[in-house]
Amino acid sequence: MFFPCHDMGDEAPHNCLFCYCPLYPLGEECGGDFTWARHEDIKVKLCAGCAFPHHAGNYDAVINKLTPENLTFPRIINAEQITQAVSRLCIEANIRLPEDVKTALENARAREDSPIAADILDKIIENHKLAEARNMPICQDTGVVCVFLEIGENVHIKGNIQTAVNEGVRRGYKEGYLRNSVVRAPLFDRANTNDNTPAMLYLDQVPGDKVTITVVPKGFGSENMSTVKMLMPSDGLEGVVEFVLETVKNAGPNPCPPTIVGVGLGGTLDKAALLAKKALLRPIGKPANDPDFARLEALLLEKINALGIGPQGFGGRTTALGVSIEHTATHIAGLPCAVNLNCHAARHATEVI
Repeated sequence: MFFPCHDMGDEAPHNCLFCYCPLYPLGEECGGDFTWARHEDIKVKLCAGCAFPHHAGNYDAVINKLTPENLTFPRIINAEQITQAVSRLCIEANIRLPEDVKTALENARAREDSPIAADILDKIIENHKLAEARNMPICQDTGVVCVFLEIGENVHIKGNIQTAVNEGVRRGYKEGYLRNSVVRAPLFDRANTNDNTPAMLYLDQVPGDKVTITVVPKGFGSENMSTVKMLMPSDGLEGVVEFVLETVKNAGPNPCPPTIVGVGLGGTLDKAALLAKKALLRPIGKPANDPDFARLEALLLEKINALGIGPQGFGGRTTALGVSIEHTATHIAGLPCAVNLNCHAARHATEVI
């Protein structure tokens, strides 16, 4: 196994990029003397007396194995890079709507035939344009910050990820003059933390050597209307459709429609809720990869818009801009279903390091 030279302490020579760690030898330990060998810009620590065939004191044979093609070194990303990216994304997400949301709002306005609904959509569109032009928040509720990190399996982050993310939120909300909306505890000590931390952090490992950071400022007008239900397998498709429609109907104007509806199916109670939130990140209008779930998305969108709640609850053709479903495996005895609603200001921004 190879580690950055600074992890080897004083034992490592100067200017060494990576070192062979004797705790994880290339061959069997033999107690022989260790010496340093170099291949291009890579120095490795080798055992002169190792019985492993590639060693046998023959550095040339070993070096032939130590080529960039045969070795995979971790890409080191300093936690400060994550802090800076999160800070930028907090401001970006609160000021600029993603292009798919803008397009969905314009399309809703184009097909709206209710004068009141059309006027409300005009004001919503004008609002997000003014926010972007003036570098001001789209909404006064700048949300609790949800941060999704996809970390490449060949990445080593130097520093604490949670600390880095929270520092990024702290800087971004201060520099962007964004409202602090987080309290220390849900009960008994509901004092504002005054920097909008802590963030809600979600980590996934993915192939590659990059880190993808997505920041989602989640307002609570829509979050408070979100629900989860542990359906039974016998409830089936009809039960899922009924529950999603019931959630949207009961929410009425509270989540500031037109909404985006994220649905999570399967897993456990908490997994279904996370899937519903992740579903909100899929571009509006992009169907699920599975054709069965894509058809269910289309069915739900049609039925939701037939409710007639409309923009801000004043009636109209568009109650929801889109429906996205994410699903996973679950227990034979369960059918967990979560619905996470998002207002028309569906704010999120992504950066890749």
